[in-house]
Order: sequence, then structure tokens, then C-alpha cells
Amino acid sequence: MPEMTFARAIDFALETAMERDERVVTFGEDVTMLRRDLFVRFGPSRVRQAPISEAAFLAAGVGAAMAGLRPVVEIMLVDFIAVAFDALLNQATKVKAFSGGKWNVPLVVRASCGGGYGDAGQHEQCLWGLLSGMPGISVVVPSNPKDAAGLMLSSIECDDPVVFLEHKLLSDYWLDYLGLGGRETVSFDVPEAGARGEVPSPPVPVPIGKGIKVREGGDLSIFSLGVSLHRCLEAANQLEDYGIKPAVIDLRSACPLDRELIVSSASRTGRVLVVDEDYAGYGLSGEVAALLAESGVKADFARVCTEEVIPYARRLEDEVLPNVRRIREAAVRLCALSP
Repeated sequence: MPEMTFARAIDFALETAMERDERVVTFGEDVTMLRRDLFVRFGPSRVRQAPISEAAFLAAGVGAAMAGLRPVVEIMLVDFIAVAFDALLNQATKVKAFSGGKWNVPLVVRASCGGGYGDAGQHEQCLWGLLSGMPGISVVVPSNPKDAAGLMLSSIECDDPVVFLEHKLLSDYWLDYLGLGGRETVSFDVPEAGARGEVPSPPVPVPIGKGIKVREGGDLSIFSLGVSLHRCLEAANQLEDYGIKPAVIDLRSACPLDRELIVSSASRTGRVLVVDEDYAGYGLSGEVAALLAESGVKADFARVCTEEVIPYARRLEDEVLPNVRRIREAAVRLCALSP
């Protein structure tokens, strides 16, 4: 299998889909530059530049999907999706239900997310908890190139709206940009296994809503996704020194959740730790807790999340976002609750 960067793997899946189906198009801000290889190959009718108006071009994406295309609409930062919420919340996610299934909106919204480089709370949010709260939508968050390609392919093939989130610390073109603007001396904690890896050619679809266990262990279950999955694996290695052997599960999708995998792992270990770079309140971690309670699973529960507005200062930012130390300490406390 060829080795690819995280961002290249996503574009590889998009290119594959565009080869197979002429209905697949992509548009958004700066896409003719960011996806220049696709622009050169498929031309301006299928790779289209959009003005800086997320509300306008996301609404155009909804209309294009209803008219028979399969658009991949790029919003540069997921934070900016707020100005286009009407198209997503009130239109794209409702059309199928309101039409009695006669209309579908096969729309992919591709956006970058996440922090860890000093850009603060208007540019570094994840927001998958907020987005997952909309009925009728799927939200995927890959942690490595192979899954990124597979999830993009599945997202494009889905007949309903999907938000595809790519963490900036995994994308090479974002890292090139983040090194500018006075940040030349700032180092970023980029997980090597997430930023580059082998990808099948052609890419293999990864089912939306299907997680995967990436580390075996019987003392507790750690659930995460995106960049935080790699922090969890590093913390899991350190926990061996405490005599703790955790299972680590990559959820891969914030919505829908892999209920069977979550319940089975939590039932087996009796302890659950959710590590989530999104906000703690009313988000993914609470949804996992509710799922376990509704399923009758009795397990000690803890979470490591983003608790407040993300600050600019890198030292403060490192304390606000989930990090290896916070994960390790939460796991040790959790395992001390019961023998």
C-alpha cells in the first residue's frame, strides 16, 4: 500500500470518487488552490471557487445535492460553520423527513477542526458535539490517513448529510500554514502515526458509525477520536508503569456512535474514560455516559475534555485541551475507585 499524508489521503478518496461518479463536485473558499491537483484534472466545473460567504455556498451545496449532484463543500474552519447554520440545521438535515423520504441531501461538509497551535477559541474548536445534536446528520472524525480516506469515501457515498472533520495537527497543508505568522519557534505535538500512514489503493470505505479497538486491555476502556486518540495511546503506554492495562477505542464517528462496541467494552472492563477535545458540557462524553446508563451498564465513569474557552497562550492552551498528563491522571484516579 502507498504511504500518504493525512490530507493527501482525503484528497485521494475525493479524487477516486470524482473518477467514478461525475456527479461528485467540490467547492468552497480557496479550493482551486488547496485542491489544485483536482482542479487541474477535473476543471472549474467540478472544482469551483466560492466567495467568502459560508452561508451562501453551503446553502448552494444543499440545493446542488437536492438537484442530483453529490457536493463536497469545504468550510475552511468548522468554527465558521456558525454563520451557515440555517442551511445545515434547518434545511439539509430536515429535507428527507419533511418530504417523506422523496428527497435526499447527499452533501458532505468538509472542515478543519481542533487546537494545539495557539489560535484560540474562535479558530480551534471541534464542535462535533454541537453538530451531532442535529437529527439527520452524521459526523466523522478520522485519526489516521487510512481511516480518513475510507471515511471520506463513505461520506460521499452516503445519501444523507455528513460533516467530515479533519484535525489541523494531522494535515500537512495546515501545518505549513500554522508555522507562519510569528509561530516559527513554536512546536506542535503532531502524532506521527496520525499524520502519515499506509492507505489502500483504491481506498476502502470505512463504515460510518463503526469504531475500532486499537489497543487491548482489561482494566478500563478509553474512548476517543481524532488527535486525542493518539494522546490516549501514549497515556496507555505510561499507565503500564502503574500496573494499569487500558483498552483504547477509536470511535471514528461522533455520530452515530458504535453502541455495540461501547457497551461491550465498558461491560468487560467496568471503567470508562472518555477523552474528547470538544467541550465537556452537552457533548460526546455525556452522550456516551447516557448510552451506557440506558443500556444498563454499571461502570465507573470519568472524562477529560475541553472545559472552557480555549486561550491564546500556548501554555494555558496545553492545560485546557486534553493532554497525556490529564489522561493518565484521570485513568489512575478512575482505577483507584474500585479494586
